[in-house]
Amino acid sequence: MSTEESPVEHEDRWILNLRGLSVTRISVDFRLVLTLGSHWEVALEAPVDLSHGTAHANPSVLLNPESQDVAAALALFGAKVLSAIAFKSGTLRLVLDTGHHLTCSSDPSFEAWQVTGPGGWRFVSLPGGDLAFWSGSAANES
Repeated sequence: MSTEESPVEHEDRWILNLRGLSVTRISVDFRLVLTLGSHWEVALEAPVDLSHGTAHANPSVLLNPESQDVAAALALFGAKVLSAIAFKSGTLRLVLDTGHHLTCSSDPSFEAWQVTGPGGWRFVSLPGGDLAFWSGSAANES
């Protein structure tokens, strides 16, 4: 996958074109940060639902970056992205080749997550459930 490919906008979501990128670093402070390849970063500040396989066989785990309760996220190291979608409702969903699904919903009071990449791309889940995005020096909101 080329990191030069731009994200693609649809009516209700953005396809982030991160397919094939590996989680190369995981860091924690008040956020859970996943570095994808060498150019993209996913920073999660709100609670994150991490699931694996079917919900029936494997219940999901709630990761809480604010309290550094994110140990289950270590299983994502080295995983490759199959799908990355930023919904215009403010929810982010990543699907990884390990069978893990990571979902971060919007928060009513603060920015729940952001994804940044080359070319000035930045996607931010706004308080209350909206999505802001930037490319280069132009700012947009949808």
